[in-house]
Amino acid sequence: MAEFVQFKLADGTTVLVAADPDDQGIARASRAGDVIEAAASSFGSALSTIRKAAVEAVQEFRQGRDRPEEVAIEFGVLLNAEAGAVIARSAVQGHLKVTVKWTRSESAESEL
Repeated sequence: MAEFVQFKLADGTTVLVAADPDDQGIARASRAGDVIEAAASSFGSALSTIRKAAVEAVQEFRQGRDRPEEVAIEFGVLLNAEAGAVIARSAVQGHLKVTVKWTRSESAESEL
């Protein structure tokens, strides 16, 4: 039986994401076939919290005089009907593989 989480996009369309069979957010149907669970939040709203976490992580690495010229963070994101977007244990486990990368600007260089 295939199981999916349905996320609403900003323009009102929906995207289906294959769910983990052990996901507690999926409701089992009594009939055979696919199970589709509507997500509690929109796709963008779910990913917004992940973006904020990534920005905070990068800001932490860029503090101080010995900050790197470039920071790249890679992680997996699981999508869950109830929880929305969750950082996965590993990038391999995630539904989405996200890499965020910042390069130090010339103005940041002159602050040293």
